[in-house]
Amino acid sequence: MKLVIINAIQEFDPIIKQLLKQAQVHTFSYRSVIGYRDNSDDALESNWFASEMHETESVLFYAFVPSERVDSLFELVHSFNQSQTTISKIHIAVLNIEKSN
Repeated sequence: MKLVIINAIQEFDPIIKQLLKQAQVHTFSYRSVIGYRDNSDDALESNWFASEMHETESVLFYAFVPSERVDSLFELVHSFNQSQTTISKIHIAVLNIEKSN
């Protein structure tokens, strides 16, 4: 069993749900979160938002996934990200579960 964490902009919410379904991950939790980026180190001309702090409506998914389904989910997310022309991507991470009950 692995713990999968997925983070993306709010607009990708339905896409992530579809990717989870395709990977046969039928049980998960998610919530809306605020993403934060400190743009103070960016050059002024590359800072589209013209401020040092930028918040984005985001979603955070987490699921306990059988080990054999993790690679499939990663491949689906990778394929989606490769097809995007936007800067925003779906971020995914996996953690080993040492013990669960």
